[in-house]
Amino acid sequence: MTGFEAVQLSYDEPLASSLHTRLARVLGGTVKRLHGVRGMRRAYRLTAEMVDTETFFLADGDFAIDPEFPTASVEPLSEGVAMRVWQAVNPVNGLTYGYGGLKLIRRSALREMGQAVDVLAALPGRVEFSRQTAGVTRFNQSPFHAWRAGFRECAMLARGSEYGMTDVSAQKRIASWTASRDGEFATYSAAGARDGVDFAKVAARNPQHFEALNDPPWLYQHFMTLHGEQAVTG
Repeated sequence: MTGFEAVQLSYDEPLASSLHTRLARVLGGTVKRLHGVRGMRRAYRLTAEMVDTETFFLADGDFAIDPEFPTASVEPLSEGVAMRVWQAVNPVNGLTYGYGGLKLIRRSALREMGQAVDVLAALPGRVEFSRQTAGVTRFNQSPFHAWRAGFRECAMLARGSEYGMTDVSAQKRIASWTASRDGEFATYSAAGARDGVDFAKVAARNPQHFEALNDPPWLYQHFMTLHGEQAVTG
């Protein structure tokens, strides 16, 4: 047992149920689950109402936790820290950073969250990035899911990271995403990355348009418009 409650936040990820079971086994207790809630900001806020403690683990529906993750040695958040993010391995491009990683987060910070396209970038308080790797972000479960990951991440990186990342670092990560070639559906992640950069050029200065990144039906329709025939025929 870790001493922290845990919630998995899933939407439509094919492997979410099996990854939820794995998460509970590694963390050593009950992991609550919120599934299929439309509105990313709303969904994150709802996770805060599912727990009884101020601090809890939060995992995406495509996060595969490392069976060796040292749950018993996890330290509480320091005062002023809203969230700690452990790194996750990206299966298509070899990057290892906070994208898709495990989070330890304050319930009060979620309740007071502001506005940002990268939703958790709007938490009040500091974000602490751990150099420890907690698992793999298994977003490449279908052509669409792989594309969506590259599209959203690279659109946000191209506009400018809301976590204060330098432009040089952002461009290096975009280059890795667009060169994705490992693992299942890597070509779709690469295509999504390129499409996301193109989208940012058009929408970055239009906040309402840029919010489409958090609209699942719009994302699916955009994917089908750009790549639907290829995805269906293989």
